[in-house]
Amino acid sequence: MRKPEVTIEHSKDKLMEDLRAVVADAEELLKATASQTGERITAARARAEESLQAAKVRLTDAQAAAVAQAKLAVKTTDDYVHDNPWQAVGIAAVVGIVLGAMITRR
Repeated sequence: MRKPEVTIEHSKDKLMEDLRAVVADAEELLKATASQTGERITAARARAEESLQAAKVRLTDAQAAAVAQAKLAVKTTDDYVHDNPWQAVGIAAVVGIVLGAMITRR
């Protein structure tokens, strides 16, 4: 069960790297367009487009991984509640009491 967490964490890190690259390429594109035209602008635009596409792919992958992990958590919880209904009721009651106590203290 640790593997999905590692994959999601890796996806988050890679997404952040990709977004940093997009920002850096966008800044370079802005600098290049301010003073120059021609090959330099074309190369900077190409890098920015590649970085943006990579970031979009990573974002989609991260979203899919998060959805898969959420579905697994829901299934695991559902299985536990069906296998242990009275324990689930007890846990829910304790959580409700704790939350109620926290709310009334504020």
